[in-house]
Amino acid sequence: MKQYLELFLSYLVVEKGLSDNTLEAYHRDIERYLSFLSRQKIDEPERIRPLEIAEFLAWLKEFGLAPRSRARALSSVRMFHRFLEIENYCDGNPASLIDAPRTVAKLPAILSFKDVERLLAAPAGEIPEDVRDRSMLDLLYATGLRVSELVQLKTREVNRTAGFLLTCGKGGKERLVPLGETALASLDEYLAKARWKLDKKGGSDYLFLSRLGMPMTRQAFWNVIKKRARQAGIAKNISPHTLRHSFATHLLENGADLRSVQLMLGHADLSTTQIYTHITRERLKKIHEEFHPRA
Repeated sequence: MKQYLELFLSYLVVEKGLSDNTLEAYHRDIERYLSFLSRQKIDEPERIRPLEIAEFLAWLKEFGLAPRSRARALSSVRMFHRFLEIENYCDGNPASLIDAPRTVAKLPAILSFKDVERLLAAPAGEIPEDVRDRSMLDLLYATGLRVSELVQLKTREVNRTAGFLLTCGKGGKERLVPLGETALASLDEYLAKARWKLDKKGGSDYLFLSRLGMPMTRQAFWNVIKKRARQAGIAKNISPHTLRHSFATHLLENGADLRSVQLMLGHADLSTTQIYTHITRERLKKIHEEFHPRA
C-alpha cells in the first residue's frame, strides 16, 4: 500500500495545488492509516471495506486522538480513497459511507482591544529586533495574515504608496490586503532604521529578517509573540493566530460585513468566517448578563 502514498501526494500537489503544511497533514494521516492497514494484513485497495475504516477510527480514539483530529483523519482517508477511485486502483470509495466523529465547534481565542494595544506596545526599544517585532505585530493585527504568510512576505509585495500588500495564501491563492496607517508607519520605521542592519549580506528578498540576516521562520515568530506577551503581562496562552482571530472579531464588532472579512482573511468558504459571528454573539450575551439590571 505504501506505493500509493507517494502517488497520492503527487496528485495533491499537481491537481490540488495544496500548501506544504496541508500536504504534511495528509502525509501524516495517510501514513498512520496505512500502518494500521499493514497490521491488519491488508495490502490491496480492493480489500478495504467500510468496516476497516471504522476500526481505524476506533483505533485512533483508543490512541487518544480528539474528535476533531479523528474527523480530519477521516477527511484525509476519504480523499485518499477518492484518488484511488479516480486513478482506477479500486472501485468505489468505502470511506464515503462512514460518518465523521461529532465535534464541538471550538471558538478561537481572541484578545481584547486593550490587550492587543499592550501587546503591540511591548517591543518599545530601538534595537533592530525591537523595531522589527513592533512592525511584525502591527502588520499581523492590521491584516489578519497567517503566520506563514507573514514570514514569507517579500519587500516587493508591499505597496506602501497604495497601502496594500499582496500575499499568497492556502492553495497558492493570491489576495490583496489593506495595511492601515499605523502598520504603514511601523513598517516605514522598520525599513528606515532596522532592516538594513539585519540584512547582513544585502539583497535579501524577504521583508522580515532574523538577527543573522535570514528570513524569519514561523517558529521564530512564535517565540517572538510569546516573549512580547510576557512583557505585556498577558497571562493567556497566545499564538500568532490569536492576532488573526482578534483582527477578524474586532472588524465584525465594529460593523464590518462578513464578506469583506472573508476576503481579507483569504477564506475559500464563507462558513469558515462565520465562526467569528458566534464570538461576537457570545460576547454580547456576556455584556448583557453583566450589565442588564434584570438579566
